[in-house]
Amino acid sequence: MPAKKVTLKILLLLIISDILETAIHFFFKKGALSEAALHVGDLSAAAIFLKGVFLSPFLWAGLFIVALVFVIWTTVLSKIDLSVAVPIASFSYIMVPLVSMFFLDEKISALRWIGILLILSGVILVSLSSKERLCRDK
Repeated sequence: MPAKKVTLKILLLLIISDILETAIHFFFKKGALSEAALHVGDLSAAAIFLKGVFLSPFLWAGLFIVALVFVIWTTVLSKIDLSVAVPIASFSYIMVPLVSMFFLDEKISALRWIGILLILSGVILVSLSSKERLCRDK
């Protein structure tokens, strides 16, 4: 099977997908925060929590974006290999913590940043190995 090339258009779709993926996590978190904390074990509190979350516009915005990402992602996967697409689309590992810090006032420890950088290093190595495989297969 011939190697499928990552074009500028595909790269832009992957970047948009990553940005939207980050937005999904943000909206789901905002939807959950719009309600009082869920107390596990209390069925009536769980029902009230879920009702409030399902009425949240943040949840519905997140679900709409999930559908949009589905369309983008299936389009991308029809054009390039999965083993190439996933590593390229891994920038949400950085974007989610940044959005969490700036818009949700979450604190990200140095140890967590080190873990994120290690994950990204692994993603880069996997991506490079797939390029190496493509070069050998030509």
